[in-house]
Order: sequence, then structure tokens, then C-alpha cells
Amino acid sequence: MLFDYLATDHIELTLCDTGEEGLRALAEFSYDLIILDIMLPGINGLDVLQEIRKSNRLPVIMLTARGDDVDRIIGLEFGADDYLAKPFNPRELLARIRAILRRTEPQTASTDVLRVGSISLDPTTRTAQVGGKALKLTGTEFEILRCLLATPGQVVNKEALSQTALGRRLLPYDRSIDTHISNLRSKLEGAGDSEETIRNQRGVGYLLIPGQGRRP
Repeated sequence: MLFDYLATDHIELTLCDTGEEGLRALAEFSYDLIILDIMLPGINGLDVLQEIRKSNRLPVIMLTARGDDVDRIIGLEFGADDYLAKPFNPRELLARIRAILRRTEPQTASTDVLRVGSISLDPTTRTAQVGGKALKLTGTEFEILRCLLATPGQVVNKEALSQTALGRRLLPYDRSIDTHISNLRSKLEGAGDSEETIRNQRGVGYLLIPGQGRRP
């Protein structure tokens, strides 16, 4: 059903019935985005996502069963860019696909590299570094970091982060931004050279603190 619906919007698709088939297709062909259902025969979607993230940063939208909050959180922690709970309106999925594809389009204009302390981010090449070492970020993590680097020391509210990084409004009880921030913070700290920290302003949003050391 989703294949037929999305195809009518001039989206070229490859339909894979199993996780193994999907991984083989990904190794053979080039794609712009992956829609990944958790409920798959054989290896499940979370296992497939882990395999994808070992070598690939393609945007991934996870499809989860309603009420499976644990699966959603795990999916985001494993590197999914966004998730959609079943049942859902296909128009919502199409809107999220469009938002992610717009966000990941190559930059056509010259864009300045953002630098705060040991962190640098190049929007044109969509690369980020800490102390000269490459950071392996998902598309959503990249957009969140870009947003925080643009206003160091200033709180960016979660609604703005959701609009910028996910291309959609912040939904009630939606913890996806919090999970992406946690992943991003771990990657910055894991890089070893970062003197910057991402701090939570409770009830408001997040800010990047330049040169203040790691979180206690």
C-alpha cells in the first residue's frame, strides 16, 4: 500500500520484504532515504538499523507499532532519524520524507564553516569534526549540532530544534529530540578532544556551552 501511494508522488522505490533483502539492496544500489519497519521476518528492523549504521549515514525513518515506546527510543539511539507510529496517515509519512530530503539536499551556495572551540561543521560538505577528527553523525544529529553551533551559549528551544532537524512541529510527549541530543552529546564526549558541552535548560531547550569542559 505504501509502495503504491509513494510511487504516485514520483518517488522511485525499492520494496524489500525482509531485512536481509534490504541490506543486499543497500549494498548494491544508491538511495537517498530508507523507510524501515521494525516488524520484519527474519532479522528485525532494529538489527537491520544497527547493520546500516556500521557503514552508512543515510536518513532512516522507522515505522513502529503504536505504544512501543521502548522500540522507538532504541531506534533513535541506534541512529534512526525519525519514527512514525502505526497506524498513521500516509500523507504524514510523505511529509516527513519530503522534509528529510529537503534537509539533505546538497548545498548550492557557499556556506561558512561553523566553529566553536574544538568543534567545526561544514554545511556544504555536511561534515563535522572535533579537534580535527571526523564525527560520524546522522542527518538529524548534524542538523541539531548546526543549530546549536549557530548560537553558542544561547538556548535553542525544542520546537525550533524539531522544525530544523526533523522538519516537523514538536509533538506532545515526543522525546525524539532529547534522544538525538543524548546521542550527539555522547559522540562529542567520545571524540575526546571536545571542551564543549550541550546543556539542558529544563522545560525550554538546549544550548552549547563553549569551552566549559564536560558535563559533571
